[in-house]
Amino acid sequence: MNTILIIDDEAKIRSLLSRIISLEGFEVSEASNLKSGLKKLETLEIDIVICDVKLPDGNGVEFSKIIKEKFPVVEVILLTAFGNIPDGVMAIKNGAFDYITKGDDNTRILPLIYKASEKVALNKRVLHLEKQLNRKQSFDSIIGKSSTITGVVESARKVANTDATVLLTGETGTGKEVFAQAIHHASKRNKNNFIAINCSAFGKDLLENELFGHKAGAFTGALKDSKGIFEEANQGTVFLDEIGEMPLDLQAKLLRVLESGEFLKVGDNKPIKTNVRIVAATNRDLESEIEKGNFREDLYYRINIFQIKLPSLRERTEDIELLVRFFLKSFSLKTGKNITSISPDYLKALKNHPWKGNIRELRNVIERSVILTDSSELDVDSLPLDISISNDQNSSQIKIMSAFSMASAEKMQIQKVLNHTKGNKAEAARLLEIGIATLYRKVEEYKIS
Repeated sequence: MNTILIIDDEAKIRSLLSRIISLEGFEVSEASNLKSGLKKLETLEIDIVICDVKLPDGNGVEFSKIIKEKFPVVEVILLTAFGNIPDGVMAIKNGAFDYITKGDDNTRILPLIYKASEKVALNKRVLHLEKQLNRKQSFDSIIGKSSTITGVVESARKVANTDATVLLTGETGTGKEVFAQAIHHASKRNKNNFIAINCSAFGKDLLENELFGHKAGAFTGALKDSKGIFEEANQGTVFLDEIGEMPLDLQAKLLRVLESGEFLKVGDNKPIKTNVRIVAATNRDLESEIEKGNFREDLYYRINIFQIKLPSLRERTEDIELLVRFFLKSFSLKTGKNITSISPDYLKALKNHPWKGNIRELRNVIERSVILTDSSELDVDSLPLDISISNDQNSSQIKIMSAFSMASAEKMQIQKVLNHTKGNKAEAARLLEIGIATLYRKVEEYKIS
């Protein structure tokens, strides 16, 4: 139940309001002036303030602005003996929930308090979601305590608050977009757009249109002007994932953006100015691509001002358990399961796996394990066969499964995943990390309904 602070210099009014409000189940605190009221706001968890307009040490209308600046979640209801329109307008402008006249509007107090309570609850929910979002986008979202990853995070923090172009390199699945978002979030551009695009996901013409936009009439179907990413992200950050896949003629246009802050829309001859910070990423060796003629050397030197190489999971195996516990908590919540522990053999198998897909691959394996687990513990039976069957020739405990038992385990896993996805074969194939055609063949082979 909400806590309400009543600020009024008349003891009888405070007492009357306190009794009425308390009978509704609210916690009530009292103050006789603005100074003591502010002290209570700073020391107690107040949700709603009911404040007189004229007090010995100040004006409630002006005080409402101070409250909203310092405690944005708190709602303020102002009471006045003599209401007037200018004060009422200013009160609402200052963020007050409402402005009412004493005596004439006594019947309005409780309904107003309940409405203000609903808004407080909404304010708190929004604040909670904003905190979650901020954490998700910040460096705090990067999981790991190994010196390998903490060193990389420290480098990224240092460059974040500059406007330097950043090149993120490393294997696929190492978290390049997570780092790009964290860099943007920690930068002075964080109030503006962060827009990500995968350069390998589009053909040349479509990628050009996505990046630079087009002028009406530039091509069939272009009925009106369209903004591209570089225009939408003005004053913000553009994340160019898989930049090594960008066609050469678009690389020249990107170089112009970096050198002059200008670009041309498709079908236009008038340059448009933009001010964006570029964070690029690639899992390719760009120097090798330059030698092959696939990447411009001048563009490479423009984007390689500050390079950060993200480590593979093989280089930070001590972080695997932390990542597993994070994903386990997330997927247990998502699936409504209560899986609280991880068997030592399960963790050992994960630490021995090469993880060519890195964190992305690990995340998929944990999601799959949670789906397949019916107990409170993750164990090796829920792992894909290539991970659960040790291929370490030096191990004295190699688990040898017959073709029949392997087929049975595979059939059971496919059936469980299909049950989880409610028959959605595309999603099941993703979780099982097999092609959709392979899944259809397995379903037919095992006669899975």
